[in-house]
Amino acid sequence: MKWPRGRTKEAPAGVVGTARLGGRSGGEVPPELLRRLSRGDIAVIDQVDLDRATAHALVDAGVTGVVNVSPSISGRYPNLGPEILTDAGIALLDDVGEGVLRRVRDGVEVRLHDGGVFVGDVEVARGFSQTPETVGDQLAEARSGLAAQLEAFSANTTEFMGRERAMLLDGVGVPGLETAMNGRTVLVVAGGADRVEELRGLKHFVREERPVLVGVGGGAEALRTAGFTPAVVVGTALEIDSELARKAVDVVIPADTDGHIAGLARLQDAGIDPVGFPSSANPEDMALILAQRHGASLVVACGFDATLSGFLDRGRSGSNPSTLLTRLRLGPTLVDASAVAALHRHRVTTGAVLLLLLAVMAVGATALLASGLAEAIVMLVREGWAAALAAAQGVGG
Repeated sequence: MKWPRGRTKEAPAGVVGTARLGGRSGGEVPPELLRRLSRGDIAVIDQVDLDRATAHALVDAGVTGVVNVSPSISGRYPNLGPEILTDAGIALLDDVGEGVLRRVRDGVEVRLHDGGVFVGDVEVARGFSQTPETVGDQLAEARSGLAAQLEAFSANTTEFMGRERAMLLDGVGVPGLETAMNGRTVLVVAGGADRVEELRGLKHFVREERPVLVGVGGGAEALRTAGFTPAVVVGTALEIDSELARKAVDVVIPADTDGHIAGLARLQDAGIDPVGFPSSANPEDMALILAQRHGASLVVACGFDATLSGFLDRGRSGSNPSTLLTRLRLGPTLVDASAVAALHRHRVTTGAVLLLLLAVMAVGATALLASGLAEAIVMLVREGWAAALAAAQGVGG
């Protein structure tokens, strides 16, 4: 169609972008979807109670819209993900139903407008358009569900302790490593939202202390971006980067209690021979336990979220019972990256003191030469030294 001279075609109402589908899951957003996202895409996900880490990953990818098959806020507890998206100006279309996964093909252009998902001019799904105001109202209601979630968390923690007692107390099932950790500082970088900023604050610490570097999931990529190569990579077969894993000394992935490792063939095809860790703990806690069991004198946790909201904000009831027990197991050996960065920033190193002394001596020498007193002071030093030698000889005689 030709438009009259002087007129331009109006842009379609709503948000337009390329659809990237994550498939039906109801829980964690597949890591491969997050890796495929590009700026301007519209992510089609399926996660009940959208968590903070996933929301930050979507923001970092530069998506313009998110379509969630499930409710982003179920009301069980005040999860943080939807607020992060709406505050970033990203369109969030909620609870559209699984039909969208059948009616939208990956890579097709879609438009989000007034609660609908459109392919061309055809509406293929309908949901609820979230705004900062609607998210705020739903989170306020969800706070009433915290008590029930805390009870579930307590019950799951007790269950985990019973199931994993031998591993936590005696190290049963913790795999061996080629990387030497005994008596050394170990820096474990997880894939939390603050990992890049926290790691930036640790750059001088890493270069001076040379800790053993452990990357967990997205934390391994953060280490690479910062110019470091992790000695140990921990994570599921889907989230581990093959290039990084090949450079690592050890690759550890979760395994079932019978030793079965999901996705093992994919890693072996990429030339990676991982070791399994049979435990129901999450990969972040596995990395901490590995460091503790292999004799680390200090474990620095970067990119972790061990706050109360972090315990609950996992998109599933009861969340991670392993986190609390793992931190109790490590005790004073475990410190947070932000604390280490603050202490290291204010520490005066021996090298800095020597440089300062050399600078003072240089200034003093320059001042003496300029004043003309240098020759007299050198003469006094020589005479004093000669007198001291004579006195020593007299005592010796």
